[in-house]
Parts: sequence; C-alpha cells; structure tokens
Amino acid sequence: PRGSAPLVEQAVAAAREAARGARTLADLHAAIRAFEGCSLRETATHSVFVAGPEGAPLMLVGEAPDADEDRGGQPFAGESGALVTAMFGSIGINQASLLRAPVIPWRPPGGRPPSVAETRICLPFIQRAIVLARPARVVLMGNLPVSILLDQRTTAARMRGRWRDLPLPPDCADDGATPPTIQALPMRHPLQLRASATARRDAWKDMLLIRETIGNIL
Repeated sequence: PRGSAPLVEQAVAAAREAARGARTLADLHAAIRAFEGCSLRETATHSVFVAGPEGAPLMLVGEAPDADEDRGGQPFAGESGALVTAMFGSIGINQASLLRAPVIPWRPPGGRPPSVAETRICLPFIQRAIVLARPARVVLMGNLPVSILLDQRTTAARMRGRWRDLPLPPDCADDGATPPTIQALPMRHPLQLRASATARRDAWKDMLLIRETIGNIL
C-alpha cells in the first residue's frame, strides 16, 4: 500500500535509535518492551530477550520465538531447549552458561514467518544485544538468524561448517566506537535435526568445532 514504505523506514530508524540508546542489556530489554514501531509486539504474549550470564563467551541466536518461548518469555524453551541442553551437554557445556536469544523478540501470529519489514525493524535490537553482551563467538541456529544477521539469502545447512564474519553496522555500537569483530557459526535449528541422519551428523561436526574453538578462548 502507498505510504507503507516510509512508515517502515520510520520504524527502522526508531528501532535503531531505541537500540543505540540502551547502555546495558537491561536497558535494551526495557526499550524492546516499550517499542511501539512493530505490530508483532501487540500480538505476542512476551517480548523474548537475551537470557544467560553476561560475559559468557558464547551466544546462541535462534529463530523467531515459538509458542513455548512466547508463553514463557524465555528463548530456547520447550523441546528446542531440551535439544540445546543435550547438544551442548555432549561437549561438556551447560546450557545455563550460554547466552541465548531469538533473532526477533516477538512471535508472529500463529507462528507464521516474519515479513521482511518486520525483520528489518527488529534487526537493530539483536545487533545491539550482541554488542552489549560482547560474546567471543555467536552461533546462529536456524535459517532466519543466518539470513538476517549474515545478510545471506540461503540456508543454515548451506552456510554451516565454518566460522564467518558477522557484520555489525557502526550505528549499533556506542557513539564513536567501532563495532567489535565477531565471528558466527551457522547451524541448523535444533528442531531441524529430526529431518535426517545427515543433519544430525552435520550438527555433531559443528558441536566439535564449537568445543575446539571455545576451548581456545576460555
């Protein structure tokens, strides 16, 4: 519809401003809860944000919140959370020691895919969360975080297997600062591992890469 593009640009600019104004993760969570520029907030039960200990070396970024995550307000809840616990437990990492976040903070109605406009509006929030959390590495679990944060119109299965530079724009860092250089590992979302034995084998290879890398930065 006519006039919708300018409205989206205004909402993106407002999200960037709100994200940039947050100096802590708690500030950012408050800004997300108060943000009125995305209609997803009106239909979601909770604004799902970063969970886990600040200063953790590894941050997991997952898909848009599902019904369990929206209901409880916690990322990687329900079955996906149980799978993450098992996956990282297999390499000696407790899920409670990880930072965890959805790539967008609100569940789209009925679990539909978010629109391009919705992901553009939400992008400054997850980028600022990464900057404020300062993880050594990020794991992108699922197609949506891979496409949004790496700006790649492809799948996690095609991008997996190695660490990749995660681009962060200057306006998501503090005034005058250079955004940190962070590497991200694309992986299938845990719920996608039911698809095939190949998916599970690839996930195990990715977990071994994480263990090797995290062992070097702890």
